[in-house]
This record gives sequence, structure tokens and C-alpha cells, in this order.
Amino acid sequence: AGRSPQVKAFVTQDIPLYHNLEMKHLPGADPELVLLSLQYEELERIPLSDMTREEINQLVQELGFYRKETPDAPVPEEFQFAPAKPLPVLLPLQAPTADGKTPPKGDEEEHPDL
Repeated sequence: AGRSPQVKAFVTQDIPLYHNLEMKHLPGADPELVLLSLQYEELERIPLSDMTREEINQLVQELGFYRKETPDAPVPEEFQFAPAKPLPVLLPLQAPTADGKTPPKGDEEEHPDL
């Protein structure tokens, strides 16, 4: 599978700006974003081949990766472990509710069980 020029531009020009985002080149593999937990457990794989460079940048920032101004810019303390915040899509994996269903969105104000 050929790499799209969009993905290639992201890899060569954008990845160096993101803290904690690393490129592993697998020959012949479609480019995917693999999200790992702090324990290096694989949480999710997102295929990138059909996305534009802009969409990939947006995705990575939504996931909480910190984008630096330049590759050598310092990373603020609070972003040293970014994206260590739990991702909403991954919560069911880490904390299943009693009946195993994902709680509906929009219940963030009330936590009767806390």
C-alpha cells in the first residue's frame, strides 16, 4: 500500500512537533496511529491512510498530544506526560461500569456513585 503524500507530509513535518509522538516505520504497512497506555499496553489503532494531513493533525490534538512551536521548543511541565489524560473513548476499557455498558454521554454533572 502506498503512503499518501498527505500522511507523508504529516510524518516528516508534523510528527517532530508533537511531544511523545513517535514514528515507527514498518515497510509495506499502512500508516496507523497506535495509542498506548502509560504501561505501553495498546489501547487503539487508527488507520491514517485515507486521512488528510489536516485531519490527522486535528485527530492527534484531540487525543491530547501537545504540539510544540518548533521541534526543539521546550514542553511545558503540565504537558510532559501528554497525552496521559484518559481518553473518553477508552474509558470503558479501564473502568467498566457495573453492568458493563458505557455510561451515556452528558452525565458528567451527576455522579451518584462517587
